[in-house]
Amino acid sequence: MEPTVKRRLAWAAFATALVITGCQTVQTTRGGVVGVDRKQQMSVLAPSPQQIDQAARQQYQQVLGQAQQKGALNVDAKQTERVRGIAQRLIPHTVVFRDDAPRWNWEVNVLVSEQVNAWCMPGGKIAVYTGLIDKLKITDAELAAVMGHEIAHALREHARERMGRQQATALGTAALEIFTGVRLGQVGDALTQAVFVLPNSRENEQEADRIGVELAARAGYDPRAAITLWEKMTKTSGGNAPPQWLSTHPSHATRIRDLQDYAQRVLPLYEQARGG
Repeated sequence: MEPTVKRRLAWAAFATALVITGCQTVQTTRGGVVGVDRKQQMSVLAPSPQQIDQAARQQYQQVLGQAQQKGALNVDAKQTERVRGIAQRLIPHTVVFRDDAPRWNWEVNVLVSEQVNAWCMPGGKIAVYTGLIDKLKITDAELAAVMGHEIAHALREHARERMGRQQATALGTAALEIFTGVRLGQVGDALTQAVFVLPNSRENEQEADRIGVELAARAGYDPRAAITLWEKMTKTSGGNAPPQWLSTHPSHATRIRDLQDYAQRVLPLYEQARGG
């Protein structure tokens, strides 16, 4: 074997070893009725949960500060009360998935924006955009499905998991370049994203959907509202979503089928919460 090939193999093996040994298996949440029990790989090189939570708090305050300056923070008191009321019903049930979550320093705010969007940062920092509420004419149960989904991302620490995957992707690309001797550049980055990162991101979305319907059901919101929500989202997108294999979210049809299944599984929890 030529020395150049040996060197490339050695460096590729080293980079691969870093990917393998640089991660640890963790279980961020319990499975709940929906059975989300996938063991997660977290990079030991990524920031700690405490560091991520601190960064999330700082970033959240920046977002709120900017919105305040623009006069776009909690403009409609009734609307803000509605959103916070739904959150207050959902949050106590996070204990089903992890003991510490109800004690997080939760914050819930409404931002004036045309975007059909909502999110929950690590540590329970929630924002709901008025575009989501107004454009979809969203019901309380549908809003609970959205917020439950976003809360689930925080419970599962998907942000920290993505950081680890991004590091592994970068090392994987480096290993392939070392082995082949070819600089892959943007093409290589796109390839490794499509092969390694995006399918896992779809998995995260599916987990959040399933935990979200359970949180909503336990809080007394009809979990089937998640289905009507995504039917509305399908109409809003106008069928312009990218192919599922090249998207960080499942296709609308796939998502709705999965939600139909899991909404039925947690329906007894809803009926129990409603006293039925």
